[in-house]
Amino acid sequence: MINTQALIQQRDQIERLRQNTSLSSRQAHQLGQSIVSSWQRSEMASIPTDRYAAPLAKQKSTEQTALHHAVTMCQDELKRLAQQSSMVVAIGDVGSTIVWTASSGQMQSAAERVHFIQGGQWREELVGTNALALSLKTKQSCCVFSNEHFMSSVQDWVCYAAPIVDPYSKQIVGVIDLSTTWNHHNSLGLLAAERCASIIQTALIETQQHHLFIRAFSIPQVLFNGKIVVLTPRQIEILTILALCPQGLNLEALHQALYGERKISMGTLKAEMSHLREILGNLLSSRPYRLNAQVEGDFLQVEQALDAGYTETALNLCKGVFLTRTESPFLMAWRDCLESRLSDAIFKAKDADILFKHLAHSPEAFDAIERLIELIPTDNPIYQKLIRYIDER
Repeated sequence: MINTQALIQQRDQIERLRQNTSLSSRQAHQLGQSIVSSWQRSEMASIPTDRYAAPLAKQKSTEQTALHHAVTMCQDELKRLAQQSSMVVAIGDVGSTIVWTASSGQMQSAAERVHFIQGGQWREELVGTNALALSLKTKQSCCVFSNEHFMSSVQDWVCYAAPIVDPYSKQIVGVIDLSTTWNHHNSLGLLAAERCASIIQTALIETQQHHLFIRAFSIPQVLFNGKIVVLTPRQIEILTILALCPQGLNLEALHQALYGERKISMGTLKAEMSHLREILGNLLSSRPYRLNAQVEGDFLQVEQALDAGYTETALNLCKGVFLTRTESPFLMAWRDCLESRLSDAIFKAKDADILFKHLAHSPEAFDAIERLIELIPTDNPIYQKLIRYIDER
């Protein structure tokens, strides 16, 4: 544990920096650029100054995700950690909404007062700088100490957070946060958070013994238990349709979804399904055709993120066009629907940085350009470049 006097001095220094409207590069380096950037985003978010607790989600999620199953497997170990270290341990989803917590007696009432509980929404635009949101934003472990927090009600806390990475898809599926009072700040706190993330990631492997992951953006690809399965574009289309129709499809419905009115015989589709079954074995059943594996995909994650209102997560996952060469009427219609939902989310976005990141891997996203023109001041040099780009097109 760090000397109390040193922690008091650290709090005083942070407070002086908070009062400074223009930080020098040296001061920003002292504080940490990620914290400075988070403060700036928090100021722009127009968070009510009297906000004391995080908003609560209207409905608790009942979705049994791989993360949920993994947490269930190791929850006893996490509960012991919370009790022994006088902390509250919280696990958040990709949008910083808490899905599970365990509190020590010392921290329980404090956690409940500020809604650091299941259903608490700790997105940066709602409550400002906090470790849950910052770890997801930076994609790395982080510590938010005392009055580095934006919301005054948690400025007596110190929080350590680390992202939880799916061992197969390599994508961030959540975040774990360990929190206690500032005077119990420990230089090993980050290591503890990273260790807890590792425990959950190990549990994810154990819960995903029959795990199929479909990448449909950019270069389509299918992974089974983390290993690439060599498939044709048509076979990937079939798996994507079945992933979107978990209840299963009979031969006629699958043929219509895949080929539409094209003159392709039922026999051709039967042959495709036979080839797939040779590769996947009992992971593919018939009558109806259905996948008997835990199926995830980047396109499914985008849909889930949009359902939850996590625009930044959805845009980060869209690294290219969904199955750009498909001729399947079902998949083309689903893509049109997805792009319409993404465009709607883009025009509601208030963070220009999110849109710039989206343009970096989707330069033809004109809706993002149009929204940036609305968000950026007209005297900004980038504004004129965007106007010229639109005119040239």
